[in-house]
Amino acid sequence: MLAAALLVSACGFQLRGTATLPFNTLYVQAAPTSPFAIQLKRAVQAGSATRIADRPEQAEVVLQILSELQEKQILSLGGGGRVREFQLRYRVSFRLTDSKNREHIPANEILLKRDYSFNDEQVLSKEAEEALLFRDMRNDAVQQLVRRLQATKLKS
Repeated sequence: MLAAALLVSACGFQLRGTATLPFNTLYVQAAPTSPFAIQLKRAVQAGSATRIADRPEQAEVVLQILSELQEKQILSLGGGGRVREFQLRYRVSFRLTDSKNREHIPANEILLKRDYSFNDEQVLSKEAEEALLFRDMRNDAVQQLVRRLQATKLKS
């Protein structure tokens, strides 16, 4: 057990820990019921010292969620014209500005894709799988956006 702990610590492994964002307050401008915005606010509050502001004038920077889309496209058809595979896409467009309306991250997009097989005899389970995949992509997009915010250099 001790040898395993030494090996893990020697390889440079460490837990992610808290995110160090280059600003103290953040306002997230999005639709009030956006699951992405809600999850992003939770991730910032729980994983960093940055405070989420209630109004844009109280914040050092404003993160605008320009759009959030869930798309579904047919990838392949089987015999008789039945769908065999779908591709799910999750897109989030955003930009980061400050109180003086200077852009720190210009309009940008996170695009995630997942492929999954479909069987029309198992419609209910495939719908549940689709919902799970979209939720997983949303979680991934939130983590990617937090990392991008971490890497942002604020202009003076």
